[in-house]
Amino acid sequence: MELKPYQQEVINDLSQFLESVQETKDTALAFHNFWSAHPKTPLMPFPGTAIEPYKNNVPRVPHICLKVPTAGGKTFIACNAIKTIFDAFNYDKPKAVVWLVPSITILEQTIKNLKDPSHPYRQKINSHFGNKVEVFDKSTLLQGSGFNATSVKEQLNIMVFSFDSLKAKNKEDRKVFQENGNLQSFESLLNKNEEITLGTVIKYLNPVVVVDESHNAESDLSVDMLKEINPCFILDLTATPRKNSNIISFIDALDLKKENMVKLPVIVYNHQDKTEVINSSLQLQRRLEKQALDEEKNGGKYIRPIVLFQAQPRNADDNTTFEKLKEKLIELKIPEEQIKIKTANLNELKNIDLMSRDCEVRFIITVNALKEGWDCPFAYILASLADKSSAVDVEQILGRVLRQPYVMKHKFPLLNVSYVLTASSRFLETLDNIVKGLNKAGFSDKDYKLADSTAVEPARPADPLQQLTLIPSLGVTQNQPESDEDITSDIDVSRILVSDDYPEVESVSEIENTAIEQNEAFEKAVTEMESSGIPVLPNEIQKLVKRYTIKEVFKDEVEKVNLPQFYLKVPSNDLFSSGLEELPLEKENLLEGFALSKADTNIAFDTITSELYKVDLDETKKEHTPTFVRLDGVVKESVMTYLLDPARKQSRIKNFTRRIMDLIGNMYPIADKEIEKYINRILEDFTDEQFSAFANNEYTYKDKIKQKITALSESYAEQKFKDFLDTDKVFIKSSYSLPKSISPGDTAKDITKSLYEKEGKMNGFEEQVINEIGNMSNIAFWSRNIDRKGFRINGFINHYPDFIIQTKSGKTVLLETKGDHLDAEQKIRLGAFWASKAGNNFRYFMVYERRTVDGAYKLEDFLKIIKDI
Repeated sequence: MELKPYQQEVINDLSQFLESVQETKDTALAFHNFWSAHPKTPLMPFPGTAIEPYKNNVPRVPHICLKVPTAGGKTFIACNAIKTIFDAFNYDKPKAVVWLVPSITILEQTIKNLKDPSHPYRQKINSHFGNKVEVFDKSTLLQGSGFNATSVKEQLNIMVFSFDSLKAKNKEDRKVFQENGNLQSFESLLNKNEEITLGTVIKYLNPVVVVDESHNAESDLSVDMLKEINPCFILDLTATPRKNSNIISFIDALDLKKENMVKLPVIVYNHQDKTEVINSSLQLQRRLEKQALDEEKNGGKYIRPIVLFQAQPRNADDNTTFEKLKEKLIELKIPEEQIKIKTANLNELKNIDLMSRDCEVRFIITVNALKEGWDCPFAYILASLADKSSAVDVEQILGRVLRQPYVMKHKFPLLNVSYVLTASSRFLETLDNIVKGLNKAGFSDKDYKLADSTAVEPARPADPLQQLTLIPSLGVTQNQPESDEDITSDIDVSRILVSDDYPEVESVSEIENTAIEQNEAFEKAVTEMESSGIPVLPNEIQKLVKRYTIKEVFKDEVEKVNLPQFYLKVPSNDLFSSGLEELPLEKENLLEGFALSKADTNIAFDTITSELYKVDLDETKKEHTPTFVRLDGVVKESVMTYLLDPARKQSRIKNFTRRIMDLIGNMYPIADKEIEKYINRILEDFTDEQFSAFANNEYTYKDKIKQKITALSESYAEQKFKDFLDTDKVFIKSSYSLPKSISPGDTAKDITKSLYEKEGKMNGFEEQVINEIGNMSNIAFWSRNIDRKGFRINGFINHYPDFIIQTKSGKTVLLETKGDHLDAEQKIRLGAFWASKAGNNFRYFMVYERRTVDGAYKLEDFLKIIKDI
């Protein structure tokens, strides 16, 4: 299993943050610099900024958070993140991970999946750590089984605990901090007179800590517990970060919908009573299953849509509610084997594979699937059977119906969304709870749609018997007591018809029509997101950032501007379509066939001096300085011995290659195998002195090699781009419209004829140039094109010209300004390609102040030209 594009973005964010830490030697500054340059988030110092300053929760320990919605693959992201994090540390650091989870159920699932060599989680970790991986639960660690002073140095050790098991609340948990003879082998590693406990061993290992569902672990006690573990790095995973979280990556609903991870939007319909809820649920389930069968006949995969009936018991130990509801369904001639109860106290799903074709289950009666610890992508309909006078609380369960079966788009649109059916006279409160449920799953109020337009109208007066009744002895109001009444008694089975040939229920038709319409709207939004190439601001950030709209005077004129971009025809990956589809060209499209392993290895290592990376070590003693900051020239003797040991001479190249591979990290889409072969060739002719210099300056050497690989790949991509243009495999078409509003972060001073109320920040030369242009009589308007957020010329590199200028004659000019000390040959060539294909209404210019460069203009020459366009 490989990372989805948005998951790879999360890993890239993590890698970029770690690089920023290395550059600044200060976590708080690194966090600020990371967000200042991030394409998705305009962090800048104005009120309401989306990203707050770094919170130093555990001093000198980077503590960051990944916000990923339910069904976004948080655990798989974490499995990939482990290597990225350890690549930031010294070569010989023990590789230990403490993996914390919030509940026993999730603990069991996590241990099972991480231990299973056939599971994608374990396969990914094995591939990153050469199969030298061991996963431990608490009892195995306490027994010292496979866990000793030797094993911790030779393999990656993942220790999975529940949050509570490290808080020493009870006798069993306190064993972690009691002396343990099973761990005697660690005596040589610990300080003299230090008690040998599992706790002290973990503290010595200085582990990376992964906190799953971290919103459950933010109390003072939990923070103290994290400090006691002595972590070197803390990675939080959650759909709902707490206020003290340092978020470095946001994933939005559209990202998941684009990759077919979720069934969105959620279609909500409010009925008159529970009977109607059951009636609609049964009919909708049958309609969905019929579509699923039709899809399977046409080459699709097996799906058996499931209804979750959410039934509220009178008390925590009451199972009669569920049994009586099950009886009602059986009374409707639903086979008993199709109905199961799953609660904290009664589990009829035990040892049942809900995804199996042999499974009959279509209806599950539950309360809180999240706490009960189960999940199934076949769950499509959440039908709440709460009392009509209650606001339906779906907060804890809504996320269970969001996962998309098989992570693929289905031909029938009804199979691409999910459904919530309720019967509540307090529907506005129910909607609040639905939004809370979406928020808890990491989504927003944009991700549900009402199928019943009357549902939010003021409710009619309720039956007097259901009104609040004053009980004088208590002096408070409360609902009419339920006594031992059967709370399923108001379900009228005679009104429910489940025959296949019975006429459609009106509510089901409304639900289906809304589902089709809203699915199309979501699909359209995804398509627009893909075609624009512009990063979409996550929903949380959209609410906080300052946005600037187009000035009223330019609104009609700007609609005429439609900028061309390069496209590539590729085979469609839609199961139900054939032929080719047109997609925006990406650099990875141009690197197919790139044989890095055979490219030239001429790199000028002799220019490297250790002076480049010398740092005053006092700077690394600040409060925000993490313990893993790496410095060239500070190589542990043990590392040198290992790498240069004569006994290991035959494997020296392999050792150095592996080390540099770790430092370089992912260079997608270039395959790791190609990079490995290339580095191996570089090292083949190295002398002992060169290996020694390499070991002392490994980060500088790594930079040199990475720069060389980048240059080689860009040269290859440029030639491929030319070939594709010549053979019409790449073509240009109008696709980019200027956005109605922008969020640039820092803004520039006002200059005449700017398109937006405020434009993005500029340097002095840029301000000088655009001020001259804005005052020309032939200019209609101009805009500052925001790097990595605005229009890009997409080719063998992504080029974001500084300005988009519109003349009164209808010409669109792209302008890139460059300081005289900077080189920009690639951009000049790409801009020329773009202008030659874009048509007569488009121009591209590269402008220097005084420097003469082929294909570019000096400022005074350019100004003479543009005033006549």
